[in-house]
Amino acid sequence: MRAEDPNRQERGQGGDFPKATLIDTSAWILALRKGISSRVTDEVDRRIADNRAATAGIIILELLSGTRTEREYQELKEDLRALIQLETTSKTWEKASHLAYELKQKGLTVPATDVLIMTVAVENGCSLLHADHHFDLMVGVRMGLPPSEVISLLKEGPR
Repeated sequence: MRAEDPNRQERGQGGDFPKATLIDTSAWILALRKGISSRVTDEVDRRIADNRAATAGIIILELLSGTRTEREYQELKEDLRALIQLETTSKTWEKASHLAYELKQKGLTVPATDVLIMTVAVENGCSLLHADHHFDLMVGVRMGLPPSEVISLLKEGPR
């Protein structure tokens, strides 16, 4: 699952980008696992081929921390570097904190990493591809992205 363009610019640095999809750690884990459903790998591979696959620092941290060897670490790091890189700014953290607060007010406790990832997607106008029920919970209470922009790999059927 190699990314196509190792010289890709970060968003916000000029250039025209197609609508990006932020691929959550949960989707990457399934896509990188040997023998997994072709639907999962197809969803990820299509976005890579279309230069629409995006990542963020927190997702890179989660993925690289799960590698087993130095070689696997370096290869995955290079592959992720080729994707659209979405920045996490102090404003992003502030918005994520407020989203976490609002979710808590609705009775939902969502991991901070998932709240941050949702916030990064909202800030950058991206869709979100995931396999984590916490994103579905946020969508269910109409927090974060609209349902049409959140693609769950937990649900069966074509997308």
